[in-house]
Amino acid sequence: GCTRFFRQRPEEVTVVRLYAYISLHRKRWTVQQLCRVLKVSESGYYRSLKPTQRKVRQHALLVKIKEILSRFPGNENYGARRIHLALRQQGEDISYSTVYRTLRAHGLLHKAKRYPNGITREDAVAQKAENLIARDFTADAPCQKWLTDITEVPCRDGKLYVAPILDCFNGEIVGLAMDDNMQAQLCTRAFERACKSCSSRGMILHSDRGSQFTSRAFRASLAKYGAIQSMSGTGRCYDNARMESFFATLKKEKLYRIHTKKMPMEQVKSIIFRYIMVYYNRQRIYTSNPGGWPPSIYRQLTLPEAA
Repeated sequence: GCTRFFRQRPEEVTVVRLYAYISLHRKRWTVQQLCRVLKVSESGYYRSLKPTQRKVRQHALLVKIKEILSRFPGNENYGARRIHLALRQQGEDISYSTVYRTLRAHGLLHKAKRYPNGITREDAVAQKAENLIARDFTADAPCQKWLTDITEVPCRDGKLYVAPILDCFNGEIVGLAMDDNMQAQLCTRAFERACKSCSSRGMILHSDRGSQFTSRAFRASLAKYGAIQSMSGTGRCYDNARMESFFATLKKEKLYRIHTKKMPMEQVKSIIFRYIMVYYNRQRIYTSNPGGWPPSIYRQLTLPEAA
């Protein structure tokens, strides 16, 4: 609310928020007293109350922004770039800087959150595959390049391990498996589900050098679908940066906002599944795609070209 600016340095408080505070508390103190303490002019405050064309436009924009933020659970995480893309998709001809200024003026900008660390461990004995991706996380068509990895989520009854498959073409999660262990079968299930859902084979699949991905079972599954294995260099987390970015998004936008340690594993599974398969794939603005279209929507829009 308006009182948050008392916890900020003076230079961080916008005049708009100072005026909002005065309006909120003018019944308790006089406008003159509030303006003197907050070091703003009375005339400036009263001018701010008069409706102008600019204020009308700003208010209309704020209404549209709040509608976007409340449209789907999870949209409250949107920053200026995603909101700008969402407005453009609605046919609004508006600049990014205008959107950014509006968000800043009304305290709707988000601060950066923490990022997760990888958990897989390298098998020092197993034969490794080459890095065929070479940090080029783009693709000209669906199912050319896939990325995978494992992340863990603490739950009330133990750790939940999540293994997704990400398509580099549109950022879509095309396969997903979750379990209370991180054995090779977890990765195999995720990969085979992706192959079946996309009716695809012969793709490049990139991962780190974890023992799950160098296991006989996993490599047998790759051979079954004619997939070509690619692996990151030892200790080079940026070799799979797009996959790590997805995990950061999942945790920042959903998991860090709920207390998974107090929730049963089955409930957390359901939350993750809905976030990924419904919201992330189908509804969330995806800035890497042209026009910011959600992954599934972008694939459908480009299907004739991709085919």
